[in-house]
Amino acid sequence: MMRRLAICLAVFATPAPALDPELLDFHDLNRPASLEFDPTFCGLWIADEGPKAVLMTLDGLELRRLSSALPRIKAIAIAGNDLLVADGYGSFQRLSKDGTPLGDPFRLATRFGDTEGIVVDDDGSLIVVEDEPGHILWMTPTGEIIHRVNGWDLSPAMTEPQGIARDERTGRLLVVDDWEGTNSLFEFAADGNLLATHPLIAFGRDPDGIAIRAATGMLFIAFGAGARIAAFEYTPTEPVDLGPPQSDCMFSGLTLEKLPV
Repeated sequence: MMRRLAICLAVFATPAPALDPELLDFHDLNRPASLEFDPTFCGLWIADEGPKAVLMTLDGLELRRLSSALPRIKAIAIAGNDLLVADGYGSFQRLSKDGTPLGDPFRLATRFGDTEGIVVDDDGSLIVVEDEPGHILWMTPTGEIIHRVNGWDLSPAMTEPQGIARDERTGRLLVVDDWEGTNSLFEFAADGNLLATHPLIAFGRDPDGIAIRAATGMLFIAFGAGARIAAFEYTPTEPVDLGPPQSDCMFSGLTLEKLPV
């Protein structure tokens, strides 16, 4: 599954509307579809639409590889001390971080079938992005819809949302819209109000997954075309008090390389 990974580093200038990229390196990765940063291990959980997901340190060491009872893992998210995975067909499963199933696959009260990204709150409630029909849903732990943002109603429209991450420092939600949409990064307030968009074509095509290392403001975006992951320094577009830099783990590597073939 794993080949060489691509990492480039760019700076999100604020309040300037444009990015100022600084490309560092390229490596290959097979279909990186969903990402989640794990501060416990200082690594990225990576799902590639196959039956397994892997946990990689930021300097490229594979720590864990797990599978589920789902036909594929399309989206992955940390849920407390565990993981929640989805197959993109409407089914979910909870796993421990060592891959032990914490129950059988299940469906939520709201029936949908194109889950591309997940954020899990401490109380178990969910924020998910759905590729079709292109929206963000806030839901209770059992799947009742609390709030909805329709991507087609935004300006610019977000028609193909693929991945979602939340900045724990601010509550901001970051969503990537793929090549069939705007190939852009969308930044939302915690309540779903659109704050800003950033085009990503300078860094890659078909963004699929996104994760944030909130303590340091490092953002990771997985691109399906060219099969690579890009690393960015992320600064919220509006002035916010982020406080002093935080430390979340022992490791400080910024590159993903030396992956097993």
